[in-house]
Amino acid sequence: MAWVVSALVGMAIGFLLAKALPPSPRTTRAAPPAVTVLERLPDGTERPIQRPGESGTAESSAFSPPAAPRIPLVVCLPFIALLAGIALFPFINERWWHTHYPDVALLLGGLVVGYYLFGLKTYGCTHTVHALEEYYAFFALVGGLYVAAGGVLVDLRVRPTPAANTAILAVGAVLANIVGTTGASMLLIRPFMRINSDARGSRIRPFHIIFFIFIVSNCGGCLTPIGDPPLYLGYLKGVPFSWTFLHLWPMWLLVNGSLLGIFFAIDTAAARTRPALPSEHAGHRRLRVIGLGGILVLLLIVACVFIDPLFKQWGWSAVAHLPIGATLQLVLAGAAYFLAPRHVHQANHFTFGPVKEVGLLFAGIFATMMPALAYLDQHAPSLGLTSPTQFYFATGLLSAGLDNAPTYLSFLQIAAGVLGLDLNPADLHRLIEDSFVIVQSGGRRVDFVGQVMLEAIALGAVFFGALTYIGNGPNFMVKAIAEGRGLRMPSFFGYAFVAAGALGPVLLLTWIIFIR
Repeated sequence: MAWVVSALVGMAIGFLLAKALPPSPRTTRAAPPAVTVLERLPDGTERPIQRPGESGTAESSAFSPPAAPRIPLVVCLPFIALLAGIALFPFINERWWHTHYPDVALLLGGLVVGYYLFGLKTYGCTHTVHALEEYYAFFALVGGLYVAAGGVLVDLRVRPTPAANTAILAVGAVLANIVGTTGASMLLIRPFMRINSDARGSRIRPFHIIFFIFIVSNCGGCLTPIGDPPLYLGYLKGVPFSWTFLHLWPMWLLVNGSLLGIFFAIDTAAARTRPALPSEHAGHRRLRVIGLGGILVLLLIVACVFIDPLFKQWGWSAVAHLPIGATLQLVLAGAAYFLAPRHVHQANHFTFGPVKEVGLLFAGIFATMMPALAYLDQHAPSLGLTSPTQFYFATGLLSAGLDNAPTYLSFLQIAAGVLGLDLNPADLHRLIEDSFVIVQSGGRRVDFVGQVMLEAIALGAVFFGALTYIGNGPNFMVKAIAEGRGLRMPSFFGYAFVAAGALGPVLLLTWIIFIR
């Protein structure tokens, strides 16, 4: 009840803010400097880019996105405040934060929703509903996989050596592309912690969980659209399903191979100071999976992500805009919970605490980041992003601070918009398959290869999402599970500092080899 009150108070403040600071009259997005976009044909000749039904003049390639109200920058402050709260309050007063984080998240989220509904009228209502749909789909997938995985007991009996730990992370990097980074994280985090926390002597340390987040929860899932939410959104917009595997597998090998090597070296050094003691099961290696019904539900939940796109493809307009896939995911999760053996939940130390924390915090994040994304959408084109390096680091750094899925979509829109294209299957196919030349004012020519731009955007979103706890959905959930088992994890900034030192050089190496 207190959460509802917090949300309503926030909406009331948003209503007052909309009266005090009404949005400016409707305007177009900030336009980039005047440019001419040329399409490079297979024979090497160039012509002004043409779209079906357009004349093919240089003016037809101008950037002319739909009009939108100019949202005051102050409306972005709740998003900054929420990120600051997540980062600082556990350090300032951990007990208070763990009690009141729902109130903070829903108060700030309600403030932005109130401003959108009462100040932005039709535009605000439309975008609020869209954000709600995205949050519902996000929570149904993340929460559904968490609950279903809680009913699966992976009973792994091995000695927790650096080689065994590294092998588990490598398996997770592959599995992430089959059941998603969330599914793989929820299946493997508990056995990974269990074998390193034997009753005869625990050697689990925060770096084990940090690298688990790097590899299993993020970087492992860049080979299929199922692997990570940004890639799934790209698939929904028209990026071919096989494109990610065909074009991103070298980067996947480099990043995950490097991270596994770094982890093995660190774990080997740690094992010398805190060696694993022989367990009661020493000499009896075993892998047993209990709860095969839960695995079936996991696969069905993943399959549900294709339901809504198929309805749209088949032209079933009556149900095309209903979240049928997400609703089925929640139904399947509920069935998995009630049908799972109680002893499996007990062995997994299953509670709803982690999914509750992720659900409430991300409700606030999805609401408060609406104006932040709108501001980016209106002003980023004027920054003149035209090179793979710019897209890689801009997408990546914002994916670390925002959720990486909407950030990916925003920069995909910007890349298409530079050429005057839209986010639909036909235009995305053209963006990927063709190459272009942007002639800027003064005659400077810039090569614009759409496939390379998409690679930079995808890699930035997936890999940089591991830099913070909020960059990707599974990150926070894995942290919550680890803390629920008694492991003290780094603070928001502490984690980001470690990630910058361990993952940052690998991301720079990826840029040097594949992007620059």
